[in-house]
Amino acid sequence: MSPPVAPPGWSRWLVPPAALSVHLSIGQAYAWSVFKPPLESSLGLSGTQSALPFQLGIVMLGLSAAFGGTLVERRGPRWAMTVALICFSSGFLLSALGAATEQYWLIVLGYGFVGGIGLGIGYISPVSTLIKWFPDRPGMATGIAIMGFGGGALIASPWSAQMLESFGADSSGIALAFLVHGLAYAVFMLLGVLLVRVPRAPASAAGRPVPSAGVQVSARSAVRTPQFWCLWIVLCMNVTAGIGILEKAAPMITDFFADTSAPVSATAAAGFVALLSAANMAGRIGWSSASDLIGRKNIYRVYLGVGALMYALIALFGDASKPLFVLAALVILSFYGGGFATAPAYLKDLFGTYQVGAIHGRLLTAWSTAGVLGPLIVNWIADRQEEAGRHGSSLYGLSLVIMIGLLVVGFAANELVRPVHPRHHVTAPDPEESADVARQQ
Repeated sequence: MSPPVAPPGWSRWLVPPAALSVHLSIGQAYAWSVFKPPLESSLGLSGTQSALPFQLGIVMLGLSAAFGGTLVERRGPRWAMTVALICFSSGFLLSALGAATEQYWLIVLGYGFVGGIGLGIGYISPVSTLIKWFPDRPGMATGIAIMGFGGGALIASPWSAQMLESFGADSSGIALAFLVHGLAYAVFMLLGVLLVRVPRAPASAAGRPVPSAGVQVSARSAVRTPQFWCLWIVLCMNVTAGIGILEKAAPMITDFFADTSAPVSATAAAGFVALLSAANMAGRIGWSSASDLIGRKNIYRVYLGVGALMYALIALFGDASKPLFVLAALVILSFYGGGFATAPAYLKDLFGTYQVGAIHGRLLTAWSTAGVLGPLIVNWIADRQEEAGRHGSSLYGLSLVIMIGLLVVGFAANELVRPVHPRHHVTAPDPEESADVARQQ
């Protein structure tokens, strides 16, 4: 399946909405917590069990993006968006069947495994195309699309909660909610499939595609460079630090101020979670656009260096001031979102546009690692501290110190990034690779 080439006069500003239709849909993953309490009560699950579909989905996101990245580059954005639509929607339909029959393994298989493949392929589906349409502002272009993934929960959370209230929070109500999700997201993602276009390729006198100017590195060569693995560490450390707060946000702010004269209510904690989601979304477009002005390496210095400072402020003074705690957390989550959105542009700067989508897919294995590592650090340490008789902000002191250390490691890795050695550059792609690139352009 090849996407139609844009006709003369086609506006490149029609491509970001196509990407947004996919990313806003798969961004529902961040709203999974809405389904956790109903699943636990209706199917008799523990908190760990009810989190399994989300965790598996994030793992499959990274794996499918890594292993399918080259295929996405070869087949094009329309093929990738179609695969994402089928997998993501089918995952909800399988989950609906699992809820209706009270077979939890079907929910794990559907939402976690099948839907997770849709997450990964959908996440990387527009990246290469957007960078080719916006070579002058790649950070802004990818930020617009990836902003949708961060903001998808702002739509999905109240929508899902309203459906559960209307249909009921028992297994049949959950099944109906999953069914509606699967069908509605299929229609919405179809808009992106139909709208996406690729730019026309400039041709030489012989009628063959003109190779892209500047550094061009294949995905196979990129993973053999120290630059790729430095960026892998940078993304993993930044995501681990951000997701550590995001996953534990409501109980964390409640615990921090539980022993004060003004404890945080459940409603206020939920509002705090919504603010974090907004900061996550805003950071994706704001910070990635700023990277076009100050450079990718400099913006990651901000993410990692200032992020470590924000964690230090929370550790030292967070339980003394709610505004300070909230502000520092919002900044950290904006860096979390910005790190995701800036990564494709950073890869483009280092490796060129030749197979940047495939390289990005491989880089996202850092997200899979961080998706397990961040919550594990915060939750495991909090559980151990509680068993030791501690409470309040002391549950998180060690976790915060670890997060600071991880961000320092990421900062050091970013400083080690240098231009890619010419021996890794693409000089004469083989005919099959040239044909693949031509189809993408």
